[in-house]
Amino acid sequence: MPAIAAPPARRRPGSDLRRLLPYLRPYRARWIAMVVVAVISLAATVAIPLMTKAVIDGPVRHHDQRGLWVWGIAATAVGISEAVLWFVRRWLVAHATMGVEADIRTDLYARLQLLPMAFHGRWQSGQLLSRIMNDLSTIRRLLSFGLVFLLLNSVQIAVVTVLLLAMYWPLGVVVAASIVPIAGTVLHFERSYTRLSRQAQDQAGQVATHVEESALGLRVVKSFGREDYLFERFDGQATALYDTEVRKVAVSARFWTLLEVIPTLTLIVVLGLGADAAGHGLVSLGTLVAFITLMLSLVWPLSSLGFLLSMTQEAMTAATGSPKSSTPPPTSPTVRGRIRRAAGAWNFATSVSGSRAPRRGRCGG
Repeated sequence: MPAIAAPPARRRPGSDLRRLLPYLRPYRARWIAMVVVAVISLAATVAIPLMTKAVIDGPVRHHDQRGLWVWGIAATAVGISEAVLWFVRRWLVAHATMGVEADIRTDLYARLQLLPMAFHGRWQSGQLLSRIMNDLSTIRRLLSFGLVFLLLNSVQIAVVTVLLLAMYWPLGVVVAASIVPIAGTVLHFERSYTRLSRQAQDQAGQVATHVEESALGLRVVKSFGREDYLFERFDGQATALYDTEVRKVAVSARFWTLLEVIPTLTLIVVLGLGADAAGHGLVSLGTLVAFITLMLSLVWPLSSLGFLLSMTQEAMTAATGSPKSSTPPPTSPTVRGRIRRAAGAWNFATSVSGSRAPRRGRCGG
């Protein structure tokens, strides 16, 4: 069974996330196949505008009905292939990421079940498990969505930019120049959004902790007449969380507004310059249509970089907590033994340091 890797001697950003790599190794064949399928589907996505260029400059321009049917069938086949490849990629990544999450949960549950009862007396196991499940969900979203699209979008931006420069370099330079303010906007708002996301995550944990403490100590609170104090404390924490979430929405609104304005202005410039170039015979009509289609295909990859980077930061934060949660406290006895999953329950044979004989037990799953 895989285990979380030992912490590195020198701590760096993402080092805790890399400690979870042993859980990916059993599924490396699926991950490699997923990357290959994703790259092929990206090639199909880029090929469709190029086929549109060939159709306009070929059969449409020369009134070749037979050639139009041939190119139409080919474009339909490429489109169907792209849809099938997307389905295969999602199927592969779903099985791989769910398997990784299940393995991590198995080890965490095993660790909690093998710990002595004194640990559960000092820690709120329910709250600990709830936080672990939230962290694992964040990591799973990064593995199933964030990392895949971060790779694909980076490759798509590079490939499409090269194609645009090769088609007609003056318009390609305009599009490449528009990428700079978009990238700057993404990085600026990504830092702000990440900071607010972490703050909201901490505040949500404080509110949840306060609610749990109030529920556990309800009789004591009522006996001392401290209901108003606890309500004011809860109201202050909830209001702070609400204000943070509103600031997150404001940052997101400004971010998406700028991401709509910059590509639209670029499209206006490209249409004007492209129409002038087509009128003077510098580019064909099919080249102009393919150019604009490829340029519009860059809007999503560029705009998604912001929340993909934010998702990566959130997963790094979540990965920091998961290894800590799976490590027993220093004061707990040393637990040795093996654990295996069978018939829907945990079967384990352990021995605790200081005890005379090993224990055998069965804990329902």
